[in-house]
Amino acid sequence: MSPKVLVAGIGNVFLGDDGFGVETVRALSAHPLPDGVEVVDFGVRGVHLAYQLLDGYDTLVLVDATARGGAPGTLYLIEAEAGTDAGAAAGAGTQAAGPGEGPVLDGHHMSPDTVLALLGALCAGTGATPPRRTLVLGCEPACVEEGIGLSAPVAAAVPEAVRMALDLLDRPAPDEAGAPRRELRRTP
Repeated sequence: MSPKVLVAGIGNVFLGDDGFGVETVRALSAHPLPDGVEVVDFGVRGVHLAYQLLDGYDTLVLVDATARGGAPGTLYLIEAEAGTDAGAAAGAGTQAAGPGEGPVLDGHHMSPDTVLALLGALCAGTGATPPRRTLVLGCEPACVEEGIGLSAPVAAAVPEAVRMALDLLDRPAPDEAGAPRRELRRTP
């Protein structure tokens, strides 16, 4: 059985380059993908993403605008380690609650770390298992102010981001010992 992989495009298309994830998964979905891979545009629907992850995915690939200080259009592939939050790795902000409390949940402003925190609570309550591996495929934005459409450097990065995602999906994921666990193959 093929591992289940979810490639989730997230971001707000009404905030310029924040629509990078949405545009990238739209372009990615035009390509043939290995068995077991789902590509979904979640946009700003972080709660939906958290509930979708309860379906038991081995790997989650978040595609999002990722401010890390590089030149606009710079692509990043970040592997979130167990026990870290992917949102912090992606450079996303979170509204923190008081000490000892979880993040504040707002269905329209959920960063990746907030989604994963909600997923942790949902898994604890349902007995589901979160993805074993979480990756962030990010792009340095030029502008995330109100407006529709990607800036020129971010739009130019979309085809390369699609190639990176396709390469990633063709590579076998390593197991805990670092050996290839199983192969993902393209379907004709």
